[in-house]
Amino acid sequence: MAPILRIEHLKKEYDGLKVLNDISFDVYPKDLIAILGSSGGGKSTLLRCLNLLERPDSGNILFEGQNLIDKHVNINQIRTRIGMVFQSFNLFNNMTVLKNCTYAQIKVLKRKREEATEKAIKALEDVGMKNFIHSPVNTLSGGQKQRVAIARTLVMNPDVILFDEPTSALDPEMIQEVLKVMRDVASKGMTMVVVTHELSFAKEVANRIIFIDKGKICEEDTPSNFFNNPKTERAKEFLKSFHKNKD
Repeated sequence: MAPILRIEHLKKEYDGLKVLNDISFDVYPKDLIAILGSSGGGKSTLLRCLNLLERPDSGNILFEGQNLIDKHVNINQIRTRIGMVFQSFNLFNNMTVLKNCTYAQIKVLKRKREEATEKAIKALEDVGMKNFIHSPVNTLSGGQKQRVAIARTLVMNPDVILFDEPTSALDPEMIQEVLKVMRDVASKGMTMVVVTHELSFAKEVANRIIFIDKGKICEEDTPSNFFNNPKTERAKEFLKSFHKNKD
């Protein structure tokens, strides 16, 4: 099976600091890859490079064989196929829940309003937000906003969804409701790359773990191997907190 995304030797610097230092890995259809590591290690920058919200300094990002670094690539079209769910939701606060989920469908995908509305209501129902379709976004809780953001991404029928720490801005009781939605999305076979600090979720749902430290991939393994038998001292150190919390 060919990878849907192939990342080759990605590098990114800010003011001489190497944020991404020769990152390479493949994403296959139906993968759920959890990207773990300490804050400031380059995880979010990596995700933002994958749909060109940030441009890498060098390297290649091949999406179904097409190099996204090529200047002739239609970035907006690519972003409909590589969706992204942000830590801070990035919703339109002056719009209703429904309009947030129809706007890009109509403007970017050129769907008719009726079709866009039908797809939006179905996606909002799937994430448990159907009863809020006419609510202004700014009246919602953080967990509700994140569920709307996931629905907004799903209606575009992406091939891959990137999740950038989707629960880190939420209160503890709201985290589980968002993780449940993510589990549901994963169970339907969506290809997902998730930057997260929710280690229990990564252990339970991911099929691969990529551990990044100081801009480099230190380990790439199955959840079972990574959590039970980490190979590097840095990963062992990182996982101590996880095992302490479990105890």
